[in-house]
Amino acid sequence: MLQTIGYAAELFDVVAFTWKGEYTLWLKFDDNTERIIDFAPILSGPVWGTLRDINLFREARLDEEIGTIVWPGDLDIDPNVLHDWPEHVAYIVEKREQQSTPVRTPAVAEM
Repeated sequence: MLQTIGYAAELFDVVAFTWKGEYTLWLKFDDNTERIIDFAPILSGPVWGTLRDINLFREARLDEEIGTIVWPGDLDIDPNVLHDWPEHVAYIVEKREQQSTPVRTPAVAEM
């Protein structure tokens, strides 16, 4: 359902989805927007990397209560992010890469 909040931002819900390829879904939103999203680029890091297992990825389902696609492990993506995917995907990929890069700590000198 299209909603507005105090500053007139639009909120969207995913109302339908179907498989289009290995990690690709077709999504339909409550404003009749349709989007095909390849999730492969964001499936990295300690949490989202688990969905590289195609069987786990295919356990996606539509949660009508929160209006988005959900996966096992309580994984979901804000439906507004999905609706405006091209505006967000580069940032998400960058964050996933940061999460999967080990953090180096400086060596501590022994006394």
